[in-house]
Amino acid sequence: MVIKPSTSLRNDYNDISSFCKNTNEPVFLTKNGEGDLVVMSIESYSFREEMLDLREKLLEAETQRLGGVKTYSVAEASKHLKELINGTE
Repeated sequence: MVIKPSTSLRNDYNDISSFCKNTNEPVFLTKNGEGDLVVMSIESYSFREEMLDLREKLLEAETQRLGGVKTYSVAEASKHLKELINGTE
C-alpha cells in the first residue's frame, strides 16, 4: 500500500501517475495525517467497476436461485440458444 501526503499529488504528479499506470495499484493520499483520497488509473478504476457490477449480478442470480427461480443446465441452455439462432423454437 502506497501512502503519500496530499502535497505529493501537486509536486510528484507524473511519478504518481506512472506508478498507478504501471502497477495497477492505487495511491492513498493523506491530508493533515488523515486518509483523504485514493488515486488510481482510469483502467484500474474501470476494471474495478466492471468487477463490482459482475459481482452484483452474480449475487442477484444466486439470490434468485436460492429463492426457487427455475434454473437450466448447460446442455439445456445450449439447446435453447441453438434453437433461437436457427429459428426452430
